Amino acid sequence: MEKQTKNKNLKNRAAQFWKTGLLLLLTAIILTVPLPAQKRMIQIKGSDTLVNLVQVLAEEYMAKNPGAAIAVLGGGSGTGITALINGTCDLADHSREWKQKELDLAYEKGVKPRIFAIAIDALSIVVNEKNPIDILTMAQVGSIFRGEIKNWKVLGGADQKISLYGRQSNSGTYAFLQEHVLNNKNYSPDVKEMNGNAQIIEAVTQDVAGIGYVGVGYLFDQNGQLRKGIKVLKIKKDETSPEYSPLNKEAVYSARYPISRPLYQSTNGKPSVAVANFIRFELSPEGQAIVEREGFFRIGKELQAENEKNLK
Repeated sequence: MEKQTKNKNLKNRAAQFWKTGLLLLLTAIILTVPLPAQKRMIQIKGSDTLVNLVQVLAEEYMAKNPGAAIAVLGGGSGTGITALINGTCDLADHSREWKQKELDLAYEKGVKPRIFAIAIDALSIVVNEKNPIDILTMAQVGSIFRGEIKNWKVLGGADQKISLYGRQSNSGTYAFLQEHVLNNKNYSPDVKEMNGNAQIIEAVTQDVAGIGYVGVGYLFDQNGQLRKGIKVLKIKKDETSPEYSPLNKEAVYSARYPISRPLYQSTNGKPSVAVANFIRFELSPEGQAIVEREGFFRIGKELQAENEKNLK
């Protein structure tokens, strides 16, 4: 009787062994068989200025191409560039150019960035709608965010301490403003660092003494109307120059609005077919119409020509 029980146990163990082995074999086969190329998800990370625009572009593209799968995440330009260098994304969104130290690290790791301009942004300086100030010079904006001008009365406004709202240091917008408006000097320690453009808009609408900077696409609500509670300032290059608004398309396209910049995406070397197809959609007349619909500006012929060169 004892011998029969032992034999039965051995048979059960053998059966379990073969079941486990078969399951492991099937799992290994599933993991090693590549998914169809069109089903692989394109990973996009980076600029918070670009994240909403690229999400809309991705949704429109996927609607037209049911086999495509695209995931879009923010986190800041520095985050996107780092992800591309580390191989954890296919496309990096960034609202500034690559820093030399990022390029050096990329080349060390064998990463060869190809850069595509997909839109133009007019970086916008916003205050609360109750603020009587309408115009600032570039120098005044720099002095405000460096903390040198601390009260609105210095500029002809109310006797109120200026409340500063900005971005975190991994933001391309933070870096762009620092380089082009603050003359590469430090921000005031009083700047309240917000997670994104939308948070800056929200803070300024609730703070009569507030001032912040955002991408032009964030000035509008879902109906394409200027958001309530904010005033978009006109900016002068210097005291003797005329003032221009980022809402003035002609001023932006002619580079007369002084705080304009391209918005970029980067790949590691020549993009794959799937990624290249998405970039081509973004750069197409349809894609550029979406760019303008979302409040940004389409790119010009020179940038288009450079993009085409980098797609080859």
